[in-house]
Parts: sequence; structure tokens; C-alpha cells
Amino acid sequence: VLLGSGLTVLSQPLMYVKVLVQVGYEPLPPTLGRNIFGRQVYQLPGLFSYAKHIVKVDGRAGLFKGLAPRLCSSAIGTVVHSKVLQELLTPPWGQCPLSGGLFPPDSSFPLQPGASKKEPGSSLEQVLKETSREMVARSAATLITHPFHVITLRCMVQFIGRETKYSGTLSAFTTIYREEGILGFFAGLIPRLLGDILSLWLCNMLAYLINTYALENGVGSAPGSGVLLLLLQVSTMTEMKSYSQAVTGFFASMLTYPFVLVSNLMAVNNCGLAGGLLPYAPTYSSWLDCWSQLHREGNMSRGNSLFFRKVPAGKRYVWE
Repeated sequence: VLLGSGLTVLSQPLMYVKVLVQVGYEPLPPTLGRNIFGRQVYQLPGLFSYAKHIVKVDGRAGLFKGLAPRLCSSAIGTVVHSKVLQELLTPPWGQCPLSGGLFPPDSSFPLQPGASKKEPGSSLEQVLKETSREMVARSAATLITHPFHVITLRCMVQFIGRETKYSGTLSAFTTIYREEGILGFFAGLIPRLLGDILSLWLCNMLAYLINTYALENGVGSAPGSGVLLLLLQVSTMTEMKSYSQAVTGFFASMLTYPFVLVSNLMAVNNCGLAGGLLPYAPTYSSWLDCWSQLHREGNMSRGNSLFFRKVPAGKRYVWE
């Protein structure tokens, strides 16, 4: 929990800038710069320019708006995730008390002669079970902490209209309940859950396919013999598996980013803040309406990158 809280504090300025960009708030005009190929293009301000503007307006402390509810969300989410996983690993959900293994069919029966014991996590059945458990744990954590997530986003978006409507976590709960009822705490929940679930399954299944059919087969068919060579091959394969997990995670997050964008926009849409109203966003009837409008405008990746932000042709932005 402490490590997670520390990372949350360090990443707060990055998330703050990202949320404001996702909403469509551009306080600084584009400047003439060069892209990665050296060509001159008009670029929107990047992370550091944006952060400097926030510091100029609100001071350094301004970069940490919404930190308190986000810390609550992180701490509660970690505890809930851990508790749910623990429950899923105890009888009757998961672990067999007699065999001591997570999957009795795999651990309680002796291996056949000539068969080699598979590395943990290498069988498809095990990957499916572990991913299913992780999905339930993540979904439970997301469901319980989403109200804090909504408050975090609204505290950040207040920067646009200079409002103080959501000045404290407890008062924010009262404000949302009074104006929107219980459903207000779960604005944007559905696309967030869908994005988390799709990202998890894409990441784990792609990693399984790469590890099983590319890495393991490649190492198994490599010529040579000897204990030293075998140890070297195993060490190399373990390293490559960790890299493949990171790559597939990045790839999955890129594919599911539109769900993150739509969820954040729905969390602040039509909530009484300037950042959730025109000219930044119309009033969306549902998250599907938000998705379709962003798709028509070509804004499905808005805020995905905070560097080399080229100004798209024909796009309109609101800046001071």
C-alpha cells in the first residue's frame, strides 16, 4: 500500500495534465516545432509546457489537485484486490485443502513416466483460471473505488473554470449525492470496467501465445547440449518472457485507450463544471453517444500522448 501510494503521488502531475488534455482544454496556443523526422509542424504544448502553465497559475501545489481522493482510491483498491484474490484462492473457490495446489487435477495426480512437469503458468487452463480470478478481483476493486475516481477527475477539471465546487473529498460526496444521486458516483463506470477487462485478457493471452509458441518452442528446438547451455537458455527465456509481458501490456493499453478516454469524459460530463460543458464537450446521452462522437471527430486517441502533439488539420481547440 505504501509503495502504491508513493507511485500515486509521483504520477499525479502526469495524470493531471493527461486529464485536462483528454477533456480538450488547451490553455496555450500551438507553436512551430519539429517532429521526430525533423519536419516543421505546429505542435500543441507537451507535458512540461502544460505543467509549467499550471504551476504559473496555481503554484507547485496546483499539480497535486485531486491527490487525496486518488490516494484513497489507490489504498482501498489495493486492499480490496488482495482480499478478493485471497477469497478466490480458498475453498470452495480455488485451492484444494488436501493437495495444497491451486488446481487439484494438475497437482494431485502423479506425472506419467516420460512426462515433464510444466512450468507454473505455462498451461492454457492455468492462464485462463488465473486471468479469470484477476478479472474478478480488479472489477471488484474498480467498482468500490470508482466514486473516488470520479471525485479525483472533477477536482482536476475544476482548473478549467476556476471552480471550487469539489474542494474536499467528504464535501464532494455530499455534492454528488445531492445533485446526481447514487448513479453520479458511478459515472463512466461501464467503459472503465470494459477497458480493464479487455486489456487484461489481451495482455495475458498475447503473452501466453508468445511465450508458448515463440519463446518455448524456439528454445526447445535450439541445437546444443550440456547443463551450462541449458541453464543459459532457461535464463534467456525467463528474461524474454518478462519483456513479452511488458510489451503485450503496452500493446493492450494502447488498444483499449478509447475506453479510458470515454470513461473519464463521462465522469465529468454535465456535472456543473466548465470542463464538462460546451465548448469542451456536449452533453452526452450515454457513453456510447460519447464514443460515437469522438470517433466521428477523430479524437479517440486524444491525450494518449503528451509529447510531439501535432495539431491535426481541420481541428478546433479552445485556448485562453
